[in-house]
Amino acid sequence: MGSPEFAVPPLRAVMARHRVVLVMTQPDKPAGRGHRLTAPPVKRVAEEAGVPVLQPRSARSADVADALRATEADLAVVVAYGKILPRAVLDAFPRGCINVHASLLPAYRGAAPIQWSVIRGERETGITIMKLDEGMDTGPMLLARREPIRDDDTAGSLAERLASIGAEALVEALAEIEAGTAVETPQDSALATYAPLLSKSHGHVDWTLTAREVRDLVRGADPWPGAATTFNGEPLKLYRASAADGEGGPGQVIAVDEHGIAVGCGTGAVTIAELQAPGGRRMAAAALARGHGLAVGSILGP
Repeated sequence: MGSPEFAVPPLRAVMARHRVVLVMTQPDKPAGRGHRLTAPPVKRVAEEAGVPVLQPRSARSADVADALRATEADLAVVVAYGKILPRAVLDAFPRGCINVHASLLPAYRGAAPIQWSVIRGERETGITIMKLDEGMDTGPMLLARREPIRDDDTAGSLAERLASIGAEALVEALAEIEAGTAVETPQDSALATYAPLLSKSHGHVDWTLTAREVRDLVRGADPWPGAATTFNGEPLKLYRASAADGEGGPGQVIAVDEHGIAVGCGTGAVTIAELQAPGGRRMAAAALARGHGLAVGSILGP
């Protein structure tokens, strides 16, 4: 059970070693400028492999639990499926459901652990393989793998690495379950932190924050929803942020050069290497600045 690109490496890893009898994923959704109906990445991979696909609008339908039981599968693997599964689904498999979660639980329970770990300036994250219960990422843990967050990581680059790590950890956990050697470790809920679903508003840049906080927001919101500000009342998306020398008022452009635009923050400054104007493509910040009158002294934001 999974939907986005992050779930593809775990699916391929399981298909290479086990009999996958069904893939359950989100319904096809409109995407792109033409709003064409687009299949989730997991569906495309399953269909290429000849694996049947189920796309219920709700996992809470009694028909869904019946369909899952009918597969006679021993166990379900859940990777970024996108919805909390009800007890009837969890109980449809003799060995239950295990989940590949992109954090070191109990930290960053929730829908967007990769993005929030970057936005909040964490230096380390990882993968936890856990057994699902009816809570939100509250079940017992089977194993964990740690991974550093690099200074130049975005949510996108980190997700790519964690997907591969998750696939390897999943294969190991399945082997332990099959051998009867898996150990379930309860989570300490007193240490839990949360990573709620991101919305477009989470990408809005507050230039009164510290330079580090702005830098981490730009990195964590890449590729979605994209960090955003305004210039002359028009929206502007920001990518590839790094620390900059110099000081300026919040949102004040203090330099424009081949490295990008340097912008003052509440404390310190950041360099933004790439920008995207409405209807345009992501491009070098210096080139966009020249074409839009964005110069030293310009003010970004309200």
